[in-house]
Amino acid sequence: GCVRTGVPVFASTQDVAVEKAIVANCAAVREWDSNGTNFGYSEERPHHRAGEFGHNDFYSVPVAAAQLRGKGGEFALRGMILLDEIRGRLAEVFSLKTYKIDHVVHGAIASAATFGAMMGATAEQIESAIGMVVAHYIPFRAIRAGKQLSDSKGASAAISTEAAILAVKRSMSGFLGPRDIFRNPEAIFRIFEGPGQMFQKVGATGANTQKKDASPFDLVLSRAGSDFTVMGMHFKLGLYEHQSAGALQGLINLIGRAPSILDDQSGDCIKSMVVRAYEPAFGIIGDPAKRDPKTRQSADHSMLYLVCTMLRKALELRAAKKSAKLGWKDLMLTPHDFDKRAIHDDLTRSLMSKMTFEWGGEEYDARYPEGIPTSMVITDEQGNVHDSGLVMYPGGHARNAMGPDKVDLKDILSHKFQTLGKLAADDPKPIIKQISGLEKKSAKDVAKLYDFAIRPVEFEE
Repeated sequence: GCVRTGVPVFASTQDVAVEKAIVANCAAVREWDSNGTNFGYSEERPHHRAGEFGHNDFYSVPVAAAQLRGKGGEFALRGMILLDEIRGRLAEVFSLKTYKIDHVVHGAIASAATFGAMMGATAEQIESAIGMVVAHYIPFRAIRAGKQLSDSKGASAAISTEAAILAVKRSMSGFLGPRDIFRNPEAIFRIFEGPGQMFQKVGATGANTQKKDASPFDLVLSRAGSDFTVMGMHFKLGLYEHQSAGALQGLINLIGRAPSILDDQSGDCIKSMVVRAYEPAFGIIGDPAKRDPKTRQSADHSMLYLVCTMLRKALELRAAKKSAKLGWKDLMLTPHDFDKRAIHDDLTRSLMSKMTFEWGGEEYDARYPEGIPTSMVITDEQGNVHDSGLVMYPGGHARNAMGPDKVDLKDILSHKFQTLGKLAADDPKPIIKQISGLEKKSAKDVAKLYDFAIRPVEFEE
């Protein structure tokens, strides 16, 4: 049973309806798009590499369930692992983006399953809730299209998760949704991939029109050991669309190898820049509309803007101090790099005019989602060509240690948490400590997890 009727939002002790706290907290953690990414890639099962991506923006769900039930941190942590496991395994077997469906659907399904399990719902009630999510709440990628991205794009995970929690509450109260949704012939899974397929993507060679009562995939979930999908997550080392990580790593590498490209703070030592990457990176953050971002939501999904903003920071730091270190921590993209002034910075825009972004071709596509295949070539004013070579496992990638670009992940993430924390408090260390080490926290600790003060912040876009 429950020990309270609601749960709080961040930095509050006031309980509100659980789905409202979850939608607010999920939207808050998603707002800067700084969370990790899974890639829908199974090392052990070659046929489970659909390549759908998504982010762990949903942890407000298991925390809320633990608070409602009066449970400790280990209970919440197990819920987090479960949610990521379901979401990540779905990403391995069904590519939502292929059909222009927003990737948060997998997170919403996982949220319904996890919240239901943590709240003591029966298997039938959980099945019913998932059925309602899939039958009633499928968001399409329309929120990500257009010249400038909207606020609702950033809240997509939160809105879908709110719906998932409501579906669980309704199901546990006796209001039942469609059963067996993965085998439902008119749900998204079978209408796009069969059996009995009704639609197929452009260029497909055939459709799965078999008359068979089956799901188009098998879902394999880990229950013990260390082979959980969260272990394959890519951490973002700052604020950027995860598919730009290879280009950012390539830029850092080139700055280290050819520091002369920074000799002129105006960027005049650079004649041209070319970044090559795979699909879907080229289609998503290489969209021609993203060449001229005017909002933060568009800027952090613009390959040109992200690379040239990091390069602008490198030029400024080198001009201020010739011996300045220029690694991930020093060049980290922060919220201030996406305010109105930064988005319209003259130097950044000048650098963007020198840069092109190209599809790397089938060779690059074949290496995704195992890695983030990207390369960067900078030609200087003397005509010298500086080539990063192929970057597969940039800093933050789960396989980073397997490649040549090894980073101290714990150190960089600590810097990131401190940097982002300073938006809310002059000294964020106490807050970071309060929400860290979840596995050791008592029920009382979890109940007051968000009981800390933050200062209100106005951010000018």
